[in-house]
Amino acid sequence: MIDPAAPYPRDLRGYGRTPPQPQWPGDARVAVQFVLNYEEGGENNILHGDPYSEAFLSDIMGAANWPNQRHWNMESIYEYGARAGFWRLWRLFTGRKVPLTVYGVATALMRSPEQVAAMREADWEIASHGLKWIEYKDVPRDVERQHLEEAVRMHREVTGERPYGFYLGRASMNSADLVMEEGGFLYSSDSYADDLPYWVAGPRGPHLIIPYTLEANDMRFATAQGFNTGEQFFTYLKDTFDVLYREGAEGSPKMFSVGLHCRLVGRPGKSAGLERFVDYVLGHDKVWVTRRVDIARHWRRVRPA
Repeated sequence: MIDPAAPYPRDLRGYGRTPPQPQWPGDARVAVQFVLNYEEGGENNILHGDPYSEAFLSDIMGAANWPNQRHWNMESIYEYGARAGFWRLWRLFTGRKVPLTVYGVATALMRSPEQVAAMREADWEIASHGLKWIEYKDVPRDVERQHLEEAVRMHREVTGERPYGFYLGRASMNSADLVMEEGGFLYSSDSYADDLPYWVAGPRGPHLIIPYTLEANDMRFATAQGFNTGEQFFTYLKDTFDVLYREGAEGSPKMFSVGLHCRLVGRPGKSAGLERFVDYVLGHDKVWVTRRVDIARHWRRVRPA
């Protein structure tokens, strides 16, 4: 028998019928935020001390982990992301002066100094994507804490400053608590629960969550029932933008996150759809295209905990 009065650790109400007015700069109807996940060189690989090869988010559909073996094809796909895909996306966004947030895996950033220099030159936010691009659901809490601490240390060493945003992605039930315990982050994003930022109670006081996305995300090029062409990606992003832009015009502005990966949308045939979408967004007024850290600072000012 379920006791409806018993404590329940999930929030299913959220903002309810009337979401707050975010007061985006310039009276924007929607805040659009592009994320580039930089994972190449931080993925599962026995060269990195992992027990098997990577199997996640590549053009090898149905890939499996290979215990105690390197996977040459998988490695070369990730290498494409760093060698070619990153630079195609860097040219796309810098050429249009569109700001970006990078979710950078610390060990991947460490192995890509030229790409990090280009991120800094473009004034992109480099948020933390953890120490390694691995699954954390079965990692002991103390080990995950050590990985988080090392990720922050390495991030500072590689980029010149500590990260202010955090998104692990392949998270455990401990991940959010550990991030809040660390205490130095302005926000974290291991949530897909809303169209607006929101506050949660943490061990060091209120903590800001800026939700991310798994559906307006090029990862669906690598999943069943996903995108097959750049045009499908463009159409989905355009439809999402149009709905949110209309809601903003009706007095309820929201946030729109778009998730990208160097080795996926960095491919020419996929990047064409992204390029069309960026130009479509830039063709509208009253749109705030920004970085996640800027959304965090804005929210902390206009909607403090």
